[in-house]
Amino acid sequence: MNPRLRLTILRILALVFVIGISVFVYLIRDKAEQLQGYGYLGVFLIAFLAYATVLLPAPGLAIVFTWGSIFNPAGIALAAGAGAALGEISGYLAGFSGQAVIEKVTIYQRLTGFMQKNGALTILLLSAIPNPLFDLAGATAGALKMPLSKFLLWCWIGETIKMLMFAYAGASSLGQIIN
Repeated sequence: MNPRLRLTILRILALVFVIGISVFVYLIRDKAEQLQGYGYLGVFLIAFLAYATVLLPAPGLAIVFTWGSIFNPAGIALAAGAGAALGEISGYLAGFSGQAVIEKVTIYQRLTGFMQKNGALTILLLSAIPNPLFDLAGATAGALKMPLSKFLLWCWIGETIKMLMFAYAGASSLGQIIN
């Protein structure tokens, strides 16, 4: 098979996957609370689904905040960080599949410069703070063909740091109300 045709087919499949997972998460968003009974696995699944959506809001951080007062906050952070990092693959795939679309966005030009100089640090910092730009950062990483393993490692570290802050904030504020 022609390498160019194969790349086009892979990009189309990646785009279909990203759209499909986003629609799926949007349709099941009301059932997220039912996963609480699964403990750490439930928070992993919720984080995965919340972060697998591209540019659609999902309740991932709110659940980490709340569950931080119910379960061990460090365990919640590790489970949610892993789920969120794996969920961010959809943004990575969106960049891989739709490179021509995001190339026209001004912020993409800036992110491209940061990513080419300090890709790992850019992913770490942008994933560690709550911001709407991380989907674009993931897409930029995919468009620039950053190795997926490198993207996942730095994304997981950043997401875990962010989840740790939210879980401990929930534990300290909601834990006082519950006790």
